[in-house]
Amino acid sequence: MKLAEKRALKKKEEILRAAAAIINREGYAGTTMEEIAADLLMTKGALYYYYKNKSELLYECHNLVLSAAIEDQKEVLEKGGDIEETLITMIAVHLDYAIEEKEVFNLITKPDQVFTEKQLEAALKLRRTYAGLFDQIINKGNEEGRFSLEDPLIARMIILGSMNWIQQWYRGDGRISKEELQRIFAKYILKLLK
Repeated sequence: MKLAEKRALKKKEEILRAAAAIINREGYAGTTMEEIAADLLMTKGALYYYYKNKSELLYECHNLVLSAAIEDQKEVLEKGGDIEETLITMIAVHLDYAIEEKEVFNLITKPDQVFTEKQLEAALKLRRTYAGLFDQIINKGNEEGRFSLEDPLIARMIILGSMNWIQQWYRGDGRISKEELQRIFAKYILKLLK
């Protein structure tokens, strides 16, 4: 990759992160491309060079985080090893994204309200891919008798739903550290599965 291409990619990510912060603060409807450009100290025209509208910005934010999370979870699964330890690591990775990428993570709770039909289709496909990674380990644990689940799909939805809900209540400066939260979630989720 050429230096100019690397710079363009870095600039795009900078724009996405700034947009996520502003949209989180002001709300999707309350944020304009002009405000995003001003926050980045760039002209509106320069911003439009990279992204044609807010919907595209939000869609790219979604892709940035979810694609990285998918790759990280695939690495965890590819390492293999003990099923429970693998799931514990996957839980930690998910919670890490939910906490460290909170601004972007918060934006993607209701994609059907802001994405075009084509964007929504692609976003939902990515989400199914991500959920499928959890399905793999949960189903494997169930098949091997490590977990005792009547309905593995419902179990996965409970797991991801509970982890996603931390956006509503977790504060990094609160009484529980991220690492402690990851440990507690893993403990309770494993109890649920057995």
